Amino acid sequence: MARIFVTGSTQGIGRNAIQTLIGNGHDVILHARSKERINAFGALANVNTVLTGDLASLEEVRALARALNETGPVDAIIHNAGIIDTTREVTREGILRVLMVNAIAPYMLSLLAERPARLIFTGSSMHHGHEEALDDMDWRERRWSGASAYGESKMLLTAMANGLARHLPDTPCHTVDPGWVPTRMGGESASDPLDEAHLTQCWLATCSKDEAGASGGYWHHMERREPDPKTQDTKVQDAVLTRFAALSGVAMPTAASRP
Repeated sequence: MARIFVTGSTQGIGRNAIQTLIGNGHDVILHARSKERINAFGALANVNTVLTGDLASLEEVRALARALNETGPVDAIIHNAGIIDTTREVTREGILRVLMVNAIAPYMLSLLAERPARLIFTGSSMHHGHEEALDDMDWRERRWSGASAYGESKMLLTAMANGLARHLPDTPCHTVDPGWVPTRMGGESASDPLDEAHLTQCWLATCSKDEAGASGGYWHHMERREPDPKTQDTKVQDAVLTRFAALSGVAMPTAASRP
């Protein structure tokens, strides 16, 4: 039995993930954005640990990490939560909200949590391209595009995940593209099956390290795929990690800080 923390688990892919993991006998820690959202879990909240925290807040992400650590070490974190904004929205700390929720919060939780055995990030096929992401990460210079900003956040997330895979050699890190699925964010016209979108996340969180292969994998429906080449460039990875450290106040891992 593994202990697994799943962010954004009140609905959609996250809810399917926790139900599958619980059904397979694992100890699952649930996550809701607020106490009001706990009701969405129904009876699941009565028998599982539920943590709350708004991933759009630096303060609440730090508090969420502390609460997670108080429950004891976890075997895996599945960073499932994500958003897309139709207009440019910033957090109360002045960080682009879609970047904060989709990429910086996973960065913070990964490093503030007592070192999980493995880290699973949620990517997207929309991460390809985005040549201007490092120059205008917060979208102050360009005309806003919600779809492009979302895709950029996933490119930066994937580069960050690959960077963590390098800097944390004892902690397997993988990114999963769940497909375009009919969730509230994906919309009813999405063409990929929702009931399969969570399976790779769950498998990576519970399989043996040998089964998953080398850290830094990019996955879609149980198969390794090639991500955007930028995400495999170590200079890009470290530039993203450095920027995320500055924005969040959480130091990026170094050789000296490895356990």
